[in-house]
Amino acid sequence: MKIVMYGSGAAGSVFASYLKNGGADMILIDRYKEHMDKVAKDGMTFTIHLNENGTYRDIVKQLTGWRTYTSAEEAAAKEGKVDIIIFMTKATQLEQALKDAQPVIGPDTVGVTLINGLGNDDNMFKFFPKDHVIVGSGVLGTALKGPGSCVSTPAGGVQMNFGGAVRSEATDKACEALLKYYRDGGCDAYWRKDDVYHYIWVKVCVNATVNTVCAVLRLKIAEVENDPWGQQLFHQVIRETCAVATARGVPGMDAEEFIKGEHHDIVTNIGDYYPSMCQDMLMNRRQTEIDVLNGKIAEYGDELGIPTPTCHILTQVVHAIQDNYDKQYYDKDYVNSK
Repeated sequence: MKIVMYGSGAAGSVFASYLKNGGADMILIDRYKEHMDKVAKDGMTFTIHLNENGTYRDIVKQLTGWRTYTSAEEAAAKEGKVDIIIFMTKATQLEQALKDAQPVIGPDTVGVTLINGLGNDDNMFKFFPKDHVIVGSGVLGTALKGPGSCVSTPAGGVQMNFGGAVRSEATDKACEALLKYYRDGGCDAYWRKDDVYHYIWVKVCVNATVNTVCAVLRLKIAEVENDPWGQQLFHQVIRETCAVATARGVPGMDAEEFIKGEHHDIVTNIGDYYPSMCQDMLMNRRQTEIDVLNGKIAEYGDELGIPTPTCHILTQVVHAIQDNYDKQYYDKDYVNSK
């Protein structure tokens, strides 16, 4: 079964590495040529950064035997149509990626989105029949150290959730294969046969909370949690997200239980971590996924009459920051003296 990871940055490389480690026949497509060339030549250095009761331990694997390409046209010339294609671009890039990926997509290809945020399924349905779409998300930190080297930082417990947008023979077959490869590869993955959208909203709540607040405050997760004002921001986003999800008919989204459960686990297990939006804003100065996280929560809240003031303000702040990266104050002499 040929599986393509379309978009092989930090998250795509980590998710693909778990599959490859589990025995999957993996193809990578990404415009980052230096990364693709390095993986094809030397393999992927895959590091799993484990937190064991507060002590970190690295498991490092060198995974070889990849086939890599910088475009779907290039891949199609050698691979033809593929069985499964997983999209791990930024959410804002998904619709264009779906257009660009068409050369490797056939009538039997199952499309998968494991991208953070809300609304990705609607984009998938524009290009795939609903009974050939799998949706899901990962619950783990990811980083790309450089060409050919990625790092997974598991948050403890479940690391991956996915399921068919609707149950069908095609999605069941693909989900069964993905489940085997992920688990054999060391990823604690779950096929959510009947309630995958609950788990998508859980991941959205995690990301809209820690990603956005940490990015705005320029702090790691535990540093925000340990500040009373920062903790209030975390809890306000959780309460707004759970209220919107519940109003949309998503079961099991109780804010106080979320704070005691999922949020506590994130703080405990990956507190010493800058989430992906922090990396986008602070390290790479690029556009973020704010519109499919807090922005989409605020949009849904407006439609449903659910107040979401914190998500509204955080969305505005992130947009203002990312629109003005080149104008922001940065005291290079002060930073270098520290």
